[in-house]
Amino acid sequence: MAETAAVSNTPFLWEGTDRKGNKVKGKSMAGNEAQVRAELRRQGVVPSRIRKQSQGLFRGASKVTAGDIAIFSRQLATMLAAGIPLVQSFEIVGNGHENQAMQKLILAVKADVEGGSTLAEALTKHPIHFDDLFVNLVEAGEQAGALETLLDKIATYKEKTEAIKKKIKKALTYPAAVLVVAFVVTIILLIFVIPAFEDLFQGFGADLPAFTRFVIEISQFVRDQGWYLALLAGTGLYTFFYFKKRSRPMRHFLDRATLKTPVIGPILQKASIARYARTLSTMFSAGVPLVEALESVAGATGNIVYEQGVMRMKDEVATGQRLQQAMENTDLFPNMVIQMIAVGEESGSLDEMSAKVADFYEEDVDNAVDNLSSLIEPMIMAILGILVGGLVVAMYLPIFKMGSVI
Repeated sequence: MAETAAVSNTPFLWEGTDRKGNKVKGKSMAGNEAQVRAELRRQGVVPSRIRKQSQGLFRGASKVTAGDIAIFSRQLATMLAAGIPLVQSFEIVGNGHENQAMQKLILAVKADVEGGSTLAEALTKHPIHFDDLFVNLVEAGEQAGALETLLDKIATYKEKTEAIKKKIKKALTYPAAVLVVAFVVTIILLIFVIPAFEDLFQGFGADLPAFTRFVIEISQFVRDQGWYLALLAGTGLYTFFYFKKRSRPMRHFLDRATLKTPVIGPILQKASIARYARTLSTMFSAGVPLVEALESVAGATGNIVYEQGVMRMKDEVATGQRLQQAMENTDLFPNMVIQMIAVGEESGSLDEMSAKVADFYEEDVDNAVDNLSSLIEPMIMAILGILVGGLVVAMYLPIFKMGSVI
């Protein structure tokens, strides 16, 4: 398999024969076909066919996700544990990746490592995809000569944190999607179906029931003012997400509000505690000093309220305060978590006790999300029934009234 001399956006597929006359094929990233031929010649491969890889209809819009980084960590850890050299591991993982953006990222890191940089230094050039926690653990692994062990810890950490995120998204996405569908169906009924009944009722020559008149008036309002309402709603949503992304005070307000929301709040709190404990366990077991570890832990909690709390803990620990006492001062952690951390501090097994806390809360989040899904489904069916059923009943009330008169 060919190694790429330079990183570019264009993937080339090639076939040829090696020095022993065996047929070989592979994929290389290069600026043009001439660069691919030159690289193959340096490797002793005589190319018989070189062509650009088809990007497909949606391949160009691909991007690197947190899930891609988690899979990459596991693949790299597995290859290093099997004794495959680092650069060759990057080559195998990079050229075998279907996501073009991820492939470009991996081969860019590989090129830096080939140029003499350490893996940690190469990863530092891509802070969007490799955070301080990832880089610090890799650096600790390189210095201790146990890179494959630390990569395995990173992979486990990434897999577990991604599993929690997926659980939370599952709990929130399903009801949101159903409610959106219910809203769209209601709008369709108000704009297209209710007017047909309205024309029918005009020939009755009798007063309509109050509920029917109310629904007809809503339909008329939506038809007359619908575009303005849609524009206003669109502007409001855009403004909300714009400031949510860029305004830290607004994110702090929203994160604090969601933590106090019934049903959802406790799940998000448990998820933040699980991420806190899992990250602390991973960093501490890698030999990262506690104060430095807490800085990475803060950014991994996924909630600004907990992030600020952990940063206050870091400052207190830096002045000589015990971690247990610093956690109590934040008023963000249940007593059970604080006591387990205290036992870990006293016994010198903080990483193990943190891992136990993480395991407990990850399982608790799983159970809470499953229970929430079971609870939400009948509630959503009830909401759909009230919305759609209410409109249907409103339209048939005059017909029932006529039948009783006849």
